[in-house]
Amino acid sequence: MTALHEPVTGRYVYVPHGGHEYRIYYEEAGDGIPLVCLHTAGTDAREWRHQLNDADITSHYRVIAFDMPRHGKSIPPVGFEREEYRLTATFYSEFVMAFCDALELERPVVMGSSMGGNICLHIALNFEEKIRALIAIEACDHSPGWYISWLEHPHVHGGEACATSVYGLMAPQSPDEYRWETWWYYAQGGPGIFKGDLYFYSVDHDFRKLNEKITGNVPLYLMTGVYDFACTPEMTEATAQKIKGAESIIMEEIGHFPMSENPVTFKRYLMPVLETIRGVGSGGGA
Repeated sequence: MTALHEPVTGRYVYVPHGGHEYRIYYEEAGDGIPLVCLHTAGTDAREWRHQLNDADITSHYRVIAFDMPRHGKSIPPVGFEREEYRLTATFYSEFVMAFCDALELERPVVMGSSMGGNICLHIALNFEEKIRALIAIEACDHSPGWYISWLEHPHVHGGEACATSVYGLMAPQSPDEYRWETWWYYAQGGPGIFKGDLYFYSVDHDFRKLNEKITGNVPLYLMTGVYDFACTPEMTEATAQKIKGAESIIMEEIGHFPMSENPVTFKRYLMPVLETIRGVGSGGGA
């Protein structure tokens, strides 16, 4: 009996940025337009495994999902033990673009969820000439209240606390196996990484006075699940209304982690967007 192999390749690339050379792990599959996928806070690129294995997507897109520094298989920079980790909008957006440059990607589509969705707004503002389109999932211009001290505390099991704190953000319709798989990803994060990511998510990311500065020259899609109470549909729609040319898409039966908690339902909303970006469709929707 021949074992099943997935059509996904994992590699390491060295990304120079800010005086460091980061050893970054990424997975890819497919050919066509580069589609760079950004994971959520505290976890890694495994969240995108379903999209990497979807021939309907990879037949037209080169899907690339990477682990940010300190996440998954991407090790921290030298000297990380001497500082508290706090992700900032400047580092995050610049690093995404540095990764794209390292792979010599020509005008990729960037798709991210949660913190990966929020950073799409900063990329739209500062790097529009390098991007083909942006898909900001579970994103809005301000997400206060999630930078919480007990997420890194000696009396708390960090992995289980982080994982369980986000479990309720998933929709009840999402398959149990995928909800628990997403929980498992969160349980494996490094010490202080979830909290450090949430510094960007809830503190450094305040885009409320910057929405109107986005030119609208690059297509921007904001997609949010109805069961997400960290970034509610109302928050996403209010943000989209302030950004020239932005389109908001509200997804039924989905929570905060569409790509990993319910990939089948998510696909019904994602495919029209991907088809529009490559010029054969007319927009988002189920």
